Amino acid sequence: MNVQGLRFAANMSMLYGHLPLLKRPAAAAAAGFTAVEAWWPFSKPEPGDKEVDAFAAALNAAGVHLVAMNLIEGDMRAGDRGWLSSPDRHGDFLASLDTATGFAERTGCTMLTALYGNREPGVDPDRQDRLAAENLATAAVAADRVGARVALEAISRREAPDYPIIDADTAAQTVDAVNEITGLTNTGLLCDLYHHGRSGEDVPALLHTHRARLLHVQVADDPGRGRPGSGKLDYPAFFAALTGIGYGGWIGLEYEPTRDPAVDFDWLPAPRSGV
Repeated sequence: MNVQGLRFAANMSMLYGHLPLLKRPAAAAAAGFTAVEAWWPFSKPEPGDKEVDAFAAALNAAGVHLVAMNLIEGDMRAGDRGWLSSPDRHGDFLASLDTATGFAERTGCTMLTALYGNREPGVDPDRQDRLAAENLATAAVAADRVGARVALEAISRREAPDYPIIDADTAAQTVDAVNEITGLTNTGLLCDLYHHGRSGEDVPALLHTHRARLLHVQVADDPGRGRPGSGKLDYPAFFAALTGIGYGGWIGLEYEPTRDPAVDFDWLPAPRSGV
């Protein structure tokens, strides 16, 4: 696979999820990364200063740059997929935004990634969609104040059957609607090539179609959600497409590790983070 010219960031929540949070930045640095991303790293929507300060200090001590962070999404391992569209979590989502944008400004993180949320039993889907648009717009305005952008992710129905944003086109429609609401242009797409490939989408084609909306990329292979090259997805073609469209953003390595750096990252050149 030719990945020259592309930039990679270690997803600490998956690659190092077996470690305590404060040890993950050092583990990424030890593997040769200078850039990292994370799911929501805090224990609650409004963590105390001590918890926030400790994570910032761990990033700084390891010498790694946080390039992307999830807006609060719930328990991902338990099946939660975001709170944007959840009426019951509306207050908690809004409460978390000050933490998210404040931490982004503090660390120089310019990408806040957003998960839409699952359909909920007994809740009108239209109500959820209106709430998601409202929350995304609120997040976009808050992010803009600190020079950050918001990237919405589609997820394969095979992975999350109750998640309604299942492909790039659907995500793009939501993104365009939010930008129209805010009058800004800082909401775009997070294309996780694992999900798009698993859904059977033409990944090179969608990257070309949505290149103007593309803010962030993540990768894993299928089946198994391991490193690129471990499954059947055509990553040489995917990376060639990213190079072809002139993608200059970060590519998050959001895959299940073997915990052996010689195996997990042997497909990457050194330095790990790329150019």
